Order: sequence, then C-alpha cells, then structure tokens
Amino acid sequence: MCELFIKADAGQWQSRTHSLRIDGVATSIRIENAFWATLEEIGARDGMSVAQLITRLWHEAMDADHDLGNFTSFLRVCCARYHALIAAGEISADLTVPIAAHPAREILAREAARRLEREALHVN
Repeated sequence: MCELFIKADAGQWQSRTHSLRIDGVATSIRIENAFWATLEEIGARDGMSVAQLITRLWHEAMDADHDLGNFTSFLRVCCARYHALIAAGEISADLTVPIAAHPAREILAREAARRLEREALHVN
C-alpha cells in the first residue's frame, strides 16, 4: 500500500516559496509543490493566476470571519477539499468547467447531510 506514496515523485513534497501582495502588503507563502500545482489548477479553471486565487481566498475567508492564523494550512485544506470534491463527483473533473459554475450551496448542503449521516452511524 505505502509504495504508492513512497515511490511517488519526491519533488511533490518539496517546498517552494511564492511572494505576492495582498492588498498592497507583501507576503510569502511556503508550501509543497503538490499544493502549488493544485492551486494553479484551481485558479486556471476560473481564469485566475495563483496570486489572484490566493488573494481571492484571503478576502472571501476574511469576509466570512474565518480565523486565518495559519493561512498555509487553510490553502492545503482547500487543495485537499478540491480533490475530495472531484472524487465525490461534486466538482467536475473536466478542467474546462470553472469552479464557479458549480452550485456551492447545494454541494455544501449535501456535504452537511453526509456528515450528519456519518455522525449518526457513530453514535449508534
């Protein structure tokens, strides 16, 4: 089982730093190459650069009153959710279909329902 992970391209887990500006404030983000590739893919689907995507995620998370004390963790979770949503069939695997074209509220409602079902199974 572990061979699928151990023998994968080691470049995927090497970290890389990107510098960007969010609202004129210079910042840098250091995460693994696999996450940068996923952020590039997500952004490209909606016609954004990685810097534009990260800035938008920052603004929307702040507007939602999220605590972004560890923004790089937030970005990693966004990437993991992206792949999980594709695997679940909630987001199209077709990279020409923008993320914005998917019904976010409906997807979140289905996720919440599945979470409640799982919790109910664990209680019994």
